[in-house]
Amino acid sequence: QVQLVESGGGLVQAGGSLRLSCAASGRIFLSDYAIGWFRQAPGKEREFVAAINRNGDRTYYGDSVKGRFTVSRDNAKDTAYLQMNSLNAEDTAVYYCGASGYYTDISNISYWGRGTQVTVSS
Repeated sequence: QVQLVESGGGLVQAGGSLRLSCAASGRIFLSDYAIGWFRQAPGKEREFVAAINRNGDRTYYGDSVKGRFTVSRDNAKDTAYLQMNSLNAEDTAVYYCGASGYYTDISNISYWGRGTQVTVSS
């Protein structure tokens, strides 16, 4: 069964940084897909965070993370990343990566990860 695996979450103080990674476990190559990052806080709906196209030369971000988060990928390592800086308590959530065949419709996800918890202490 194909699944994505996120890593790099944890507890960080406000103002700190974390880098999340997303890799594939199964019979796919991440380099064949656009990658989206999403998050879900307790009691809230899943929120779009960032997206990157297959080549890694196009990105876009949710308004709440613009200027603080950076999405990237290393297709040689078949891994995608989410660098998160200037974290605040509102960034506390479970973060998910997803693989999509549609960069311009990134919510159309073919494969999801199980998520990694990010907790920001104030």
